[in-house]
Amino acid sequence: MHELSVTQSILDIAVRHAEAARATQITHLYLVVGQLSSIIDDSVQFYWDIISKGTLAEGATLHFRRVKAELRCTHCDHQYSLEDALDFACPVCGSQTTQFISGDQFYVEAIDIESTEETYDTSHSRCGTNLKRE
Repeated sequence: MHELSVTQSILDIAVRHAEAARATQITHLYLVVGQLSSIIDDSVQFYWDIISKGTLAEGATLHFRRVKAELRCTHCDHQYSLEDALDFACPVCGSQTTQFISGDQFYVEAIDIESTEETYDTSHSRCGTNLKRE
């Protein structure tokens, strides 16, 4: 159910940036979702279709880019994918002392808009907003 509040945050961010760019329509949103973020694409899409009605983002296509979980062993400094690990243990030295490098992020990477302003290009502009869960 947390996808509803997350999706509302995405909509708020997109509309705020689109309005600042004097957009007439948001056409695409590009989202980065880490493997460990617990975000379910279909749930976000479901809520998006409902809450974006009547906004600049109505009808916008959501694009999800999944990022694999990557870890770094603090003992031997080896970097590896979570898929290569057994119980998070380093595949080189077996240490369980690791740090996550990536995989828990969730953020709006870019927004595509239509605008009557020819001087403002927001195609794939970075929003700088990270909805990373701590």
